[in-house]
Amino acid sequence: MSSYANHIATVQARFDAALTATGFDSVLIYAGQPRVAFLDDNAAPYKVNPLFKYWIPVLESPKSAIYYKVGEKPVVFLFQPRDFWHAQAEVPHEEWQQHVELVVIDEQEKMTAWLGDKLAAAAFIGEDFAEPVASWQVKARNPQALIDHLHFHRAIKTSWEIENMRAANKLAATAHLAARDAFFAGASELEIHHAYLAAIAARETQLPYNSIVALNEHGAILHYDMYQTKAPAQARSFLIDAGALYKGYCADITRTYARESGFFADLIAAMDDAQQALLSEIKPGISYYQLHVSQHLKIAQVLSEFGFVKGSAESIYEQGYSSAFFPHGLGHFIGLQVHDVGGFLANDRGDTIARDPRHPFLRLLREVEAGQVFTIEPGLYVVDQLLEAHAGNNDFNWQRIDELRPYGGVRIEDSIVVGEDGNNENLTRDAFASLANH
Repeated sequence: MSSYANHIATVQARFDAALTATGFDSVLIYAGQPRVAFLDDNAAPYKVNPLFKYWIPVLESPKSAIYYKVGEKPVVFLFQPRDFWHAQAEVPHEEWQQHVELVVIDEQEKMTAWLGDKLAAAAFIGEDFAEPVASWQVKARNPQALIDHLHFHRAIKTSWEIENMRAANKLAATAHLAARDAFFAGASELEIHHAYLAAIAARETQLPYNSIVALNEHGAILHYDMYQTKAPAQARSFLIDAGALYKGYCADITRTYARESGFFADLIAAMDDAQQALLSEIKPGISYYQLHVSQHLKIAQVLSEFGFVKGSAESIYEQGYSSAFFPHGLGHFIGLQVHDVGGFLANDRGDTIARDPRHPFLRLLREVEAGQVFTIEPGLYVVDQLLEAHAGNNDFNWQRIDELRPYGGVRIEDSIVVGEDGNNENLTRDAFASLANH
């Protein structure tokens, strides 16, 4: 049996369990459709419902849907309108079509006519802001209990999903290398962004998220995506956080570079060592929160060794100093979505794990299990807004911090597949290594 055949069998079993547990016998998963801008007829870029692409790798066929009844073959309604204004999205013949009943429609009314009374018994999952979808008579719309059940189990990836994420990471790594070369060639942020897209022949809307392309002090803005059109007189540092998509699955990679050897290059190396040291601690049975705290202690050690803050790693962490430099979470689930779902679910019944006020931005609190895929992305930045709370504190070496400010900061991010007994796979490092070997 192929990896996709195993995947769709797993998805079917997960839907069977979720539907049965929540009192439904069928579901209609709507792919979604573009929204137009306010007072305009221009549509925003379309993003497919992730639970639609969970079943089949079709990303660009809005107004399509999947009907599934427990234990039966899924029916895919592929919307291909008769339209001389727009080109049709190409849907190549692929294996998924062998595992579904495929019904091609050019009007949504043909789908509702095909379903007949079945529509009224189905749970609907998807966006319903537009007609005729908003008026469909269904049993329930986006029932939270059903969605929670599905989201909890999505955290364990199938082998087919991991294959796609390997391919996505190789695409992203290819583009990252092109962006790195553009930085060292003296390009502007916008030119670096263009080099990234050109390396993998992608449009901006085909990336999983807005790329962060930050030179110098812009590296301290966590979600910076302004893209200056002119290169700075002196490009000292470069932080890039950018990904790629393959069959609907995401890569999310961050790397930081120094123009010259010295202080900032040494800091990048120290942060890389701290991140790699943490990777050896990942194994089933521990909580992701433990990993987050462990990474804070390692970053606190870097803060001490580089003279940013006085004290031991433990004292720097306990006093909350490390959070002024590392304010975000260690990482997040990744898969069909960049920030994949279920990070706070305690079980498939929808109970949640309470967030820790000490680390409010941590997106993942689940226990680590084999088959999960998540990012590990520690950072160290000069964020003046966060440092204001420590103004006048003599434990902080403000002169040393001022030395870092023109560089912005450091972030390094890999995606990890959790294996049994700590036998993990680093999708990101493996992708870069495979490119180095060609």
